[in-house]
Amino acid sequence: MSSQLSIQGVSRVFTSPQGLATQALTPVDFEVRENDFVTILGPSGCGKSTLLRIVAGLDQPTTGQVLLDGQPVQGPGADRGMVFQSYTLFPWLTIEQNIRFGLRERGMPERDQKERADYFIAKVGLRGFEQHFPKQLSGGMQQRTAIARALANDPKILLLDEPFGALDNQTRVLMQELLLGIWESAQKTVLFVTHDIDEAIFMANRVAVFSARPGRIKTELAVDFPHPRHYTIKTSPEFMALKARLTEEIRAESMATDVH
Repeated sequence: MSSQLSIQGVSRVFTSPQGLATQALTPVDFEVRENDFVTILGPSGCGKSTLLRIVAGLDQPTTGQVLLDGQPVQGPGADRGMVFQSYTLFPWLTIEQNIRFGLRERGMPERDQKERADYFIAKVGLRGFEQHFPKQLSGGMQQRTAIARALANDPKILLLDEPFGALDNQTRVLMQELLLGIWESAQKTVLFVTHDIDEAIFMANRVAVFSARPGRIKTELAVDFPHPRHYTIKTSPEFMALKARLTEEIRAESMATDVH
């Protein structure tokens, strides 16, 4: 299967006001196929979120390019849906209005906006909360809204930057299963950044491990557990073996970071 997302020689150097250069990414080459669910795993500060922001068009690479369906990414676009760790909802809009925001901006007829929003409200389990405001909802429900808003725009690829990082463990597990269920039915291409090894394995069909800063992809591992997945697979010998291998990879990179 051909690649839908192609990251070609992408590096990023940040320069401080004093002129000091910090290399966040060494040249990264990476391919993501259509309908892939890829998690990017690595130690804190390794550049994985920087790479995701470049794919989203929120930052520009110092060298290299990103292609989506063969077209260069030159800025944000509706073909990429982004979900952040922080709750990025508009506080003055209701849940339904938040989900419809992108559709309204694109000029979609109001009736079609409502139908599409209703579909994803049901999909993420927010029926009955359509007219609530974000501050009236829990963190998990706010992230459900953010995911529904991203999916409502029908992006080619969904980008998630540690979207469940601020949630308690029980809510996090529920959100992982929710997102996987949506992916299994919608078959979207997903690129998901996390520092949680269990999450990286449970969610993905491929895990890409980042090195310590300056970041590069040092290892790729296939995850072959069947779908639909249930959290109980986390206790299986196969899962534990994969977790042990990834833990050692991350430990080695974290120690390299400490040395730096």
